[in-house]
Amino acid sequence: MPRKEKITKREIAAAAFRMARKEGMEEVTARKLAEAAGCSTQPIFRLYQNMEEVQADVLEQARTFFEEFYDAYPKSQSVPFVNLGLAYISFAQKEKNLFRAMFLGENRNGRSLYELLNGKNGNVLKEINRAKNEGCEDPQELFMKMWIFIHGAACMAITGDYDLGITETVGQLVGAYRAFR
Repeated sequence: MPRKEKITKREIAAAAFRMARKEGMEEVTARKLAEAAGCSTQPIFRLYQNMEEVQADVLEQARTFFEEFYDAYPKSQSVPFVNLGLAYISFAQKEKNLFRAMFLGENRNGRSLYELLNGKNGNVLKEINRAKNEGCEDPQELFMKMWIFIHGAACMAITGDYDLGITETVGQLVGAYRAFR
């Protein structure tokens, strides 16, 4: 009898990410993951110590996914923080389950919301520097005010309470920037 091919950690991680993206992180249980990956629970626990470790892996994949989403998002606005806000709100609208796991959950693999948003490319720092170059005296304080506004809008988007189109959203973000500045 031929030996059965073993499932890899990469395949299990990919299945867990797909589940979290489609159904939410809370649905990534050992049994459901085993079914999604086409294996028993044994390979999962051979490759991971526990489900928290699986979830940590999913969060890392989600972080990378968000960074790629942000990098690919069109940057058409000249006002600081507007492109950042548009991308963040769009991510909340399009990837509700990943948004919840990354930005609303308590477990972020030891990262702050700021670190997740800033990413490897320094997305927030670039916007802070743009505001500083425009003459803003306290661009970090301005970012904090914009962040509260942007995060609130994104939270409204995942609950279905945000129905503004892109034009209206740009207007709100530009208006907030000018008012907070």
